[in-house]
Amino acid sequence: MSTEKILTDWKQKKFKPIYWLEGEESYYIDQVVDYAEHSILPESEAGFNLTVFYGRDANWSEVVNACRRYPMFADKQVVILKEAQQMRDLEKLEGYIEHPLASTIFVVAHKEKKVDGRSRMAKLLKDKAVLVSTKKMYDSQLPEWANELVASKGYTISPKALMLLVDHIGNDLGRINNEIDKLLMNAGNRKTITEEDIELYVGVSKEYNVFELQNALLRKDTGKAMRIIQYFESNPKVGPIQLVLPSLYNFFSKVYILFSAQTKDEKAAAALLGVNPYFVKDYLAAAKNYGYEGVEKTLLLLHQYNLKSIGINSPGTEDASLMKELVMKMVM
Repeated sequence: MSTEKILTDWKQKKFKPIYWLEGEESYYIDQVVDYAEHSILPESEAGFNLTVFYGRDANWSEVVNACRRYPMFADKQVVILKEAQQMRDLEKLEGYIEHPLASTIFVVAHKEKKVDGRSRMAKLLKDKAVLVSTKKMYDSQLPEWANELVASKGYTISPKALMLLVDHIGNDLGRINNEIDKLLMNAGNRKTITEEDIELYVGVSKEYNVFELQNALLRKDTGKAMRIIQYFESNPKVGPIQLVLPSLYNFFSKVYILFSAQTKDEKAAAALLGVNPYFVKDYLAAAKNYGYEGVEKTLLLLHQYNLKSIGINSPGTEDASLMKELVMKMVM
């Protein structure tokens, strides 16, 4: 069952005794737990019938005893176990999971990893609980996800603003959601988020960022690329090399795919690469400016400099010096 289905059921007052939420993507787990904590029970009932435990501090017997209590002056009680992955003797919850109380809604947040699929606990959860396993979203899926999130709130975002936002934040759905909410709060009567909004409210320069560095490199504009790197050198948190290199590698990897497709049609190329049609001209331009051998050389260089950035074959070299050296080799 998906987290969306759980929330839909809860809004319709349809409940199961146990909900076990696990995996690497905390955003969806947090959504469900937040609703369970603040919205299942009316305020008048929550004081008596809501119990929240934290795995690091919780004793398994206290959790089980809370689950086995009957609700006071209500039909249901809610018991939440947060950070269950940190709880000692977690397997001792198996007895309750096997025979849960129908009047208790037991919600467990087991983040960062999944229960061992070979264990008795895993088999019980599959049979007795609503089990949701989450995994990190691929970086390539982030722009579409963020765009749909903005649309669900009744707004639109320009393609460039979308890429600035996603490239700056990275794979952190919760933070992307928070930044979008902040942007919308400051949008006034406007219904479109622009790159100026990203610069003003998120703190990403619309001139000096990874996206603009990529554009300079695809055009082989060495001067602009160096100015951006110098800006990164003065503002290390804006463009750390650990963010820049994977972003460039992802871009040139998609350029490399174009050579196998042998298409110059923008619509077909956008579908092949899974990118917004607005940006596909950049990939085609890079393919033209670098050629097959140039893109292949660039990918090898990016791999080499990624190793150097973690001290392999280049101990003690400053990140900015590595980036400048890389740019000169790329555009030669």
